[in-house]
Amino acid sequence: MDKFVILSGCSGGGKSTLLEALKRRGHHTVEEPGRRIVIEELQGDGAALPWIDAPAFARRAIALSLADREAAAAIPGTVFFDRGLIDAASALEHLTGEPVLASLARLHRYNRHVFLTPPWPEIYTGNRERRHDFTAAVVEYDRLSAVYPALGYEVHVLPKIGVEERADSVCSVLKLD
Repeated sequence: MDKFVILSGCSGGGKSTLLEALKRRGHHTVEEPGRRIVIEELQGDGAALPWIDAPAFARRAIALSLADREAAAAIPGTVFFDRGLIDAASALEHLTGEPVLASLARLHRYNRHVFLTPPWPEIYTGNRERRHDFTAAVVEYDRLSAVYPALGYEVHVLPKIGVEERADSVCSVLKLD
């Protein structure tokens, strides 16, 4: 859907902060599926966590991303997604070799403009939900920065500037207020 815009890129690169800035500007947003899954799993038995069972985690992220898209279809105007279906399907395919990415990406399109946050070691921090190190985050970024263009998306790597300037840049590309 043209109104669905993906924010992807390096873990710890400022996606969630950018999403919050866009929300403050009145845009609809959808939080990262992976973060929501990790929080839920840590409150329960913790089986589908990326550091315990990464394929199970990716499958849950795919299911949640599809549900997010379905719910967002009823929302008027642009909807910004912190990661989403393509990130999850790419991860599952990378982990297991299951050929899920191409078919899911073809059936469930997003706006042609995709915004990537690059590796930014000065702001990267680990926490209870983000246990992988910066090197792993860069490897993920490299994979995603190849996946999106291969699927026909126009990738915009966001500069390492303040969050409001990043939000201005995104809105400018999309011609939003």
